Order: sequence, then structure tokens, then C-alpha cells
Amino acid sequence: MSHIPPLDPMVAARKGFRESEERLKRFWTTVDVVEGEGGWAVTLDGRTPKTPAHSKLVLPTGAAARLVADEWAAQGEFLEPGTMPATRLASTAIDRVSQTREPVADEIAAYAGSDALCYLAEFPTPLVEKQAREWSPWRDWARDLGVPLEPVEGIVHRAQDPAAIARVRELALELDDFALTGLATAVPLLGSAVLGLAVQRGALTGEAAFDLSRLDEAFQEGQWGVDEENAARTAARRAEAALVDRWFRALGLG
Repeated sequence: MSHIPPLDPMVAARKGFRESEERLKRFWTTVDVVEGEGGWAVTLDGRTPKTPAHSKLVLPTGAAARLVADEWAAQGEFLEPGTMPATRLASTAIDRVSQTREPVADEIAAYAGSDALCYLAEFPTPLVEKQAREWSPWRDWARDLGVPLEPVEGIVHRAQDPAAIARVRELALELDDFALTGLATAVPLLGSAVLGLAVQRGALTGEAAFDLSRLDEAFQEGQWGVDEENAARTAARRAEAALVDRWFRALGLG
């Protein structure tokens, strides 16, 4: 099981990260962000809420704390955890990633071994050309970062240089718990360590990276159309990518 629970509450439930069945009624009136010892705390009527593991909800920057605080302020009569992805990221960073940094970095690095940008279509020609045009620059970008990944045509697995995978792990472990949580969320969402690092470092927006990650799918949609259910799922995943981008920027990255 992954050390990182997904942002999507339905996926989280399937993986065992279940929200309480008892709905929590809103008990606060005001939401603020207060600088104090250890960082910036979210406060509800002057008191700091706790994470699921009962740690205080304290973040490293005021902007990140405000991102979380805005979710609490937007709640209605009942708390809806599925509408609070930044709060989930913060809680995951505090409760889980702080305790499992190396396994999390291992998961991120593993994606470099089967990065989506390295598996190229053999046909049709328009898709082959689109992948070459839009993916090659990001493999070059990764190479400049010390992550040389070799592409292959088709879906047969090709082992990558262990040094490249080790470099991804090293880059992940350079991050603090909050940024590492964001990267560990972005990489599985995009199916690509390269695209995840590009968003984390501000080289790509979350939405642009998401669109790059689904070139094949978008091409097929252009040929055969899009059904309503798949369109809704794609929109939700794009929103996740945009949220992770805002998370990185709120942490002062990129």
C-alpha cells in the first residue's frame, strides 16, 4: 500500500483511508492564520485544529496555511473532507510523511523506472509526432537535472539507469515534509516523476503537466469522442493537479 493517501476521497476510501462516517457539524465562526512557534497555524475561533493523529495543524509558510484556512472557512453546516484537499495534504505531511520519508522517496523514484514520458506510441503517425514534439523537451529537461531517461517505442518495459532513479530519490529527499507530500501526490497523478518534478520546481503548471501526461488519452478522445463520466473524471484529476501546483507555490517553491 502506498504511503501517500490520494486526494480523491473516493479513491482514498477504496485504499483504506476512510473518513469518519459521522458527519462533523461546523462549530467555528472565524478562521485565521497566526504565525507562531514552528510556523503558521490555522485557527478556528482562536484554537488550532488537530490532524487525524492529533498534531496541531501548523504549516511552514503563511501562504500554505492560508490555502488550508480557506478550505475551513468555505465549509457549510457540516464538514465535508472531500472538499479539503489542501488540509489532506497538510495532515499527510505532518502525520505520515514525516515518519516515512525514505519509503515515500522510494515510491517517487520508482515512477522514474517506468515514466510515462518514456513509452512512445509506434503509430499512428500524428500521435507519434505529437509525443516527440511535446515529450522530448521534458526528457531533455530531466537530463539537465541529472535524470537521463531513455525512451522506448511500445509498452514493453525498459529498465532505466539505476543512477537516474537514485537521482530522483535524492531530489525527493532534499524537500521538506510538505513539499515531499506534494511531489508524492503529483507523481502518481501524472504517472511521471519527470512531470512531477517539473511542477514542483515551477517549470510547468499543474494543469499543463496533466495535459502532457494524457496525450494518448486526449488523442483517442479526439478520434472517438468523450463520454460524460470520463470527462467528469478528467476534470477532477485536472483540478487535483492544479491544487498540487498551488500547494507548491504556497510553499514558496518554483
